[in-house]
Amino acid sequence: MKRSGSLALVALLVFSACGRADGLSRPDVSGRRVRAVATTGMIGDAVANIGGDRVEVETLMGSGTDPHLYKATENDVVAIGEADIVFFNGLHLEAAMGEVLERTTTSITIPVGNSIPEADLERPAAFEGQFDPHVWFDVEMWSYAVGAVEAALVDLDPEHASAYEANAAQYLSDLDRLDSYIHAQADRVPPEKRVLITAHDAFNYFGRAYGFEVRGLQGISTATEAGTADVSDLSAFIAESHIPAIFIESSVPVRTIEAVQAAVRARGFDVAIGGELFSDAMGDQGSFEGTYIGMVTHNVDVIVSALLEERSGGTE
Repeated sequence: MKRSGSLALVALLVFSACGRADGLSRPDVSGRRVRAVATTGMIGDAVANIGGDRVEVETLMGSGTDPHLYKATENDVVAIGEADIVFFNGLHLEAAMGEVLERTTTSITIPVGNSIPEADLERPAAFEGQFDPHVWFDVEMWSYAVGAVEAALVDLDPEHASAYEANAAQYLSDLDRLDSYIHAQADRVPPEKRVLITAHDAFNYFGRAYGFEVRGLQGISTATEAGTADVSDLSAFIAESHIPAIFIESSVPVRTIEAVQAAVRARGFDVAIGGELFSDAMGDQGSFEGTYIGMVTHNVDVIVSALLEERSGGTE
């Protein structure tokens, strides 16, 4: 996996370009904890792991939240304004709150997705020239975001740089093991069965990294509504290919996939709903799935078990 030295260099370039816009000075945090805000749970988890006891993290979007449609509340605006540093995904993920982030003049803002080299990013034709923002589902690529967090905290609080660097090294080691586990799980599924069908196109990086064909009913953003033709086309593919399972997402209404399931049954094939995946948001706070590692582990276990038809408790 990419290591923190090169990651920090890439991230520091992003931080210098984006985090200090309009000449924003660095606050003095030497005598207190750093006040950090993260938009998504995945980013908040990285900040918490790297920041340790030095950083107090507030995550704006909880479990089941769709970041594509999320609009900042009055409390969010206050939290962003009072933070020393704000971490967000960027790449047009938090589209509905983009203006709030862009207009922030009191906090350093770090778009962690911008630390990923453009050559590694997908630019789907249907997403109006934007990059696919779901970068956390390729664990190796997500390590760039970890580097962005590390570099930003070291720059903000250099007196505690060694602690941030040690925490980041440990977290990257944990991600190494996670990446290896996903590859091992994926290898259990024969290549011809590695077809992942979900409510929206959140798993393209996962598919590219771990060898799955990925199809979503909706587009990259859930703001794009699926039409009758989309349901018909996807159901025809499932029925003709005898795909054993399709998946719901925690942050997308269940009815989108249930409509596909009904359309497949109308074609004479019975496809199971293999389980719920966490896509744009993690699980409940305090649960294993409420961590980045737990979220991704849960997803790959559910996907593999359903495609191998090992599950007995899925939603029918």
